[in-house]
Amino acid sequence: MSKSLNEIIKNQILVLDGAMGTMIQRYKLNEEGYRGKRFENHNHSLKGNNDLLVLTQPQIIAEIHNKYLEAGADIIETNTFNAQKVSQSDYKLENLAYELNFEAAKIAKQCANNYSSPDKPRFVAGSIGPTNKTTSLSPDVNNPASRSITFDELVIAYSEQINGLIDGGVDII
Repeated sequence: MSKSLNEIIKNQILVLDGAMGTMIQRYKLNEEGYRGKRFENHNHSLKGNNDLLVLTQPQIIAEIHNKYLEAGADIIETNTFNAQKVSQSDYKLENLAYELNFEAAKIAKQCANNYSSPDKPRFVAGSIGPTNKTTSLSPDVNNPASRSITFDELVIAYSEQINGLIDGGVDII
């Protein structure tokens, strides 16, 4: 039986993977590459929505995870940096937040399991980035008290993201 992340981290340094976005850029995907079959008729541009690739190009995401694992990463991060409903609303895909996180965690967990051994277990970290809105600055220079999002809305968005990551099998967030 392999040791837990908590046991291992007490005794050794673990290596985290590198940038997902930079690796995705190497594939030079066009609009159709981001859309895939499922979103071919979506009425909004999807190019640049790297988080969506867990649904439309899961093999690319798995390939990137595998490259980091082959290079010796002990922990790989899910492809979910902007996979909460606030950021996904830019693409009119806010309803996919849970699914994006769940699927991203499953992909990463499968890759980690494929490279794990009793002597070198691999782990998955759920990646959570900032939103494109803030509760601390006004989007309206004429109304300093105005906010584009509330704290409670952020809690809801991040809770949904975290639930998808946990349900998908991440080891750490």
